[in-house]
Amino acid sequence: MSSSRLGLRLAACLLNISEARRKNVVEKIAKAALFEENGKEHSEATVLNIFSDYDYNRSVITIAAPVEKLVNSVLAACVEAFQVIDMEVQEGIHPCLGAVDLIPIYPLSGVGVEECGMVARSLAEKLTIHVPGCSVFLFGEADQPEKRSLAQRRKQLGWFSRREFKSLKPDIGTMPDKRCGLTGIGASPYVMNCNVTIDSQDLVTGKKIASAIRGSSVDGLKGVQAMAFPHGGKIEIACNVESFKDQNPIENTGYITYCILGHHYSYISPQSLEAQIKKLAHDEGISTIGTALVGFTPQECKDCAEYALRKKIGEFWKKREGIFM
Repeated sequence: MSSSRLGLRLAACLLNISEARRKNVVEKIAKAALFEENGKEHSEATVLNIFSDYDYNRSVITIAAPVEKLVNSVLAACVEAFQVIDMEVQEGIHPCLGAVDLIPIYPLSGVGVEECGMVARSLAEKLTIHVPGCSVFLFGEADQPEKRSLAQRRKQLGWFSRREFKSLKPDIGTMPDKRCGLTGIGASPYVMNCNVTIDSQDLVTGKKIASAIRGSSVDGLKGVQAMAFPHGGKIEIACNVESFKDQNPIENTGYITYCILGHHYSYISPQSLEAQIKKLAHDEGISTIGTALVGFTPQECKDCAEYALRKKIGEFWKKREGIFM
């Protein structure tokens, strides 16, 4: 990924909120990212995409801006989200701990993950000031000095089993209250979300396939984390596809490479991920029936951000007809 053609140092936030069943509420949160406290619209921020999943009751809002402008946009969206989402009544099959569940900051061009980590920590401090009762755990470059990954922090906090909030210890803020829950804030190289549905209701088989493709498994796909969930009467293999540093990128392996500030990063392509899941499903006598990329690849995110900011299109998701499932 080359430097921004606008000469901007761009970063993105894939804001994960625990709401998808009220479209008007999700869009209100997204629009909040585009306005300052005085009601004036940000000319240097754009909402690129909204991806909502009814069964999961979870939405991912992609916000992009110059790195120095991103904090205020994301903060405004989060403040709105905490006002309208109540974790005491929230229901959904996707694991979550917070009304605003995750706030990952990713570099797009002209900025490194270290600076994104500083931005994430600044956002965490401001959020706990603006939202009484908000509690934060840090991950990735924001988690200093350990730099523990999101997967590590989730396991430590019992994110997958949704433990009682009163037993959780935040890194920043008060002990989690029942309405707000616990929010993860961090920074890392870009992470895609790619979900593949298999034509089966057998969760055990789904979990077997998810385990086989994880980067931590023998013959797994590097940078991939996966879980299996019941979804729409079938089983969905939900994957996080991480970008990882690659000093000696190899072409034609199914991995795509890009560069930021002289650092090379690679990730498995959505097509290669889908093909591997399709093969594993076939081995179980099952076919795949659909794939959903939640948002963009790193290059697509950068290109769309540049275009939207150049054209001053704040509600870019409407231009590309944001996906609601």
